[in-house]
Amino acid sequence: MRSLILLLMLSLTSTYSFSTENKMSETHPRVKFETTAGDFIIELNPEKAPITVKNFLTYVNEGFYNGTVFHRIMPGFMAQGGGFDTSFKQKPTHDTIKIEADNGLTNDRGTVAMARTGIPDSASSQFFVNYKDNGFLNHTAKTSQGWGYAVFGKVVEGMDVVDSMADAPTGSRGGHQDVPKTDIVIEKAEVVQ
Repeated sequence: MRSLILLLMLSLTSTYSFSTENKMSETHPRVKFETTAGDFIIELNPEKAPITVKNFLTYVNEGFYNGTVFHRIMPGFMAQGGGFDTSFKQKPTHDTIKIEADNGLTNDRGTVAMARTGIPDSASSQFFVNYKDNGFLNHTAKTSQGWGYAVFGKVVEGMDVVDSMADAPTGSRGGHQDVPKTDIVIEKAEVVQ
């Protein structure tokens, strides 16, 4: 009888763990980036950044990122992509989104945040991966100087690939600085389980 109770408890525990794991993957979608430098996966945080995650997944599901390049790589700072094709032409985007930089997530190493102009609500498709803890990019106040940059996810696999991109020689191209001389192309971005 004791063995039967123990077996039942183990069965329930493993079922509970499995259902919790499935729930977690549903609530924190993952996106795999297949690039010419290798693959990496980011996990999104829709609880903290619902507008940003919805926007990002719209671009992923439309195939927007396929064929875009990492157009700005600054070792010890960040790698930015999601806006330019391999001809270095900026792709047309959807409307910009409301900034969510005040969500409590910080620009730590391996986190992914939205790029924007000097206007807080100007993010569209471009994103960046932080190479180190970049505290100066965090939200401090709801002012033009203090808004910061909205973190919405983090690299959970393949950070070594992102790190390797920092070794790429860079220069000027199309009026932009810190552009890899050899394109680092996002061949495919897709939601994975």
